[in-house]
Amino acid sequence: MKNENKAIRKIAVVGLLAALSYVCFTFLQFKISLPGGDATSIHLGNMVPVLGALLFGGLAGGLGGAIGMTLGDLFDPIYVVYAPKTFLLKFFIGLIAGTVADKVFHIQKLPAGKKRMGASIAAAASGLAFNAVFDPLIGYWYKLLILGKPAADITLAWNIGATAFNAVVSCAAAVALYAVLRPAMEKARLLPAAPAIEKQAG
Repeated sequence: MKNENKAIRKIAVVGLLAALSYVCFTFLQFKISLPGGDATSIHLGNMVPVLGALLFGGLAGGLGGAIGMTLGDLFDPIYVVYAPKTFLLKFFIGLIAGTVADKVFHIQKLPAGKKRMGASIAAAASGLAFNAVFDPLIGYWYKLLILGKPAADITLAWNIGATAFNAVVSCAAAVALYAVLRPAMEKARLLPAAPAIEKQAG
């Protein structure tokens, strides 16, 4: 029964993160039209897999962000062709951020303070740096080889700029929200690691 409750909780967390990432990507978005009927955008969707990874682990954060933003692509005629790329990249944002947070810094065991803040910044930056490099790169080859769009060269610079801007904004937002949410969620025992942390502190 306990294992079933854990599984249900994990599914609920992924679903919540997916809904949040969909909203942040779809409704908190400034779309920039590009040549050839393409577009790029400034949005806060990438914040969600990072925040989810810091709070619940890389798998939950990555899956939630990937599902939510992939749905955002599927419901948008301009972005629908990019849905597979989106799922892969957003999943790895969360997975990388969570791996750095948990395996490198053991962030769940860190008390509030500069070390925890530094660890959250490093983890967030790692996942988003991956996306800032590979999103424009894969997008370029995706357009060039799969879609055969000659506008790939023209849109590359725009995609690099938008992705880099999104990375900086998403990193700042995720770290700030994590700093606010983690103490409150620990107090409410909404994080799996919260009881263990309290025992160690005592």
